[in-house]
Amino acid sequence: MPTHQPRDQRGCSSQLAFPALSSVTPSNRILTIPNAISFVRVLAVPYFWWLLLVEDNVAGAGWLIAILAGTDWLDGYLARRLDQVTELGKALDPIADRLMLASAVIGGLITGVVPPVIGYPLIARELLMTGVTLRLARRGAKRLEVRWLGKLATVMLYSAIPAFYLASAGVLEVLMQPIAWVGGLVGLVLYWAVAFSYLGDARRHMAAVESRPEPEED
Repeated sequence: MPTHQPRDQRGCSSQLAFPALSSVTPSNRILTIPNAISFVRVLAVPYFWWLLLVEDNVAGAGWLIAILAGTDWLDGYLARRLDQVTELGKALDPIADRLMLASAVIGGLITGVVPPVIGYPLIARELLMTGVTLRLARRGAKRLEVRWLGKLATVMLYSAIPAFYLASAGVLEVLMQPIAWVGGLVGLVLYWAVAFSYLGDARRHMAAVESRPEPEED
């Protein structure tokens, strides 16, 4: 008669290979491979603006966004795989995502590449989450943990936005237009849906701060 394994030893292999960042204790290291990748993604933002506004190279800007989108998963994966999850990396990864995505959307609106029906709701969402993040930091509350739905939405938008750029530049327009619109609309819905989850997380973190006992005076 077969012996059943204990529940905590079962589960899909993807859960074992890709644990949530919150399940790993981060270190205070700075010089790690994943952090270097995140820094490169941040430093690519000024280069994107140079391509778009100085060189007027819409296709080049689109390809740059696509390349950065392809590395979006890499820093997080390597952090877990190499046991290099750090506090800096957990803060830097979403910053790199937001900087590149916001730049791509704002630049696309300026040049008429990204449709307003996609661009303005994305900017509103970014402003909302930036305000929430700053409020948590100012109150000394726990930082918001990245949700997988948020990463999925980011991946879809990272596919859609460069597709708008490439379609506008005439690169495989017949293929890029459907990818842009489908990915953009679905990604936008998911992006806002996970924003409400983050708002719930933020309320709980703020409640935890307010419930802390006051330090006793000498």
